[in-house]
Amino acid sequence: MSSQIGFRKSSYSGRGQDCVEVAQPVTFSKSSYSGHGQDCVEIGSLPYGAAIRDSKHPDAGHLPFPASEWTGFLASAFNR
Repeated sequence: MSSQIGFRKSSYSGRGQDCVEVAQPVTFSKSSYSGHGQDCVEIGSLPYGAAIRDSKHPDAGHLPFPASEWTGFLASAFNR
């Protein structure tokens, strides 16, 4: 597992663009569906959803998903 810093808008900020962002660590873990090799998908929990990244290139960033999209993806993936 490794972590990096993620940012989210403070709930005390207004709806405008001048907002306070709060730093939070994002901890990624290997998907239980990944094989035993090095080529894995890693999943990180976010307060507003989830993020995924490629374990081969963790410094390349991650793809964040809002909770509604992540839930929809999981429902689609597991309801084959």
